[in-house]
Amino acid sequence: MKDKQFTRADLNEGFVVAIRIDAKQGEGDDVARILAGLVAPTSAEPGVKLFMPYRSPGDPDSFFLYELYRDEKGWAEHQETAHFKSAIAELLPHVARRERVPFVPYMPNA
Repeated sequence: MKDKQFTRADLNEGFVVAIRIDAKQGEGDDVARILAGLVAPTSAEPGVKLFMPYRSPGDPDSFFLYELYRDEKGWAEHQETAHFKSAIAELLPHVARRERVPFVPYMPNA
């Protein structure tokens, strides 16, 4: 897969979803594995600009995902993919908390 290259303006345009995931105690490695498996297929979706999972260095059961879509439709389409549905079904039993917050830019062309 070829890496996507974006300018700062490209990264400021679109539909962002910030996701906080707290794994159940001691189940962080399971969550990390599932999230890692989502990176390649999600990044290959036409409506996805960026999909970046992060893991807390101080709490291995705590995760943050930064997802940037071309628009809200791209996010909706992502949630309908087989890889997303499969990952969510596998992920949720390991999760104590999952919070998804969408954002849009308020300073166009910043």
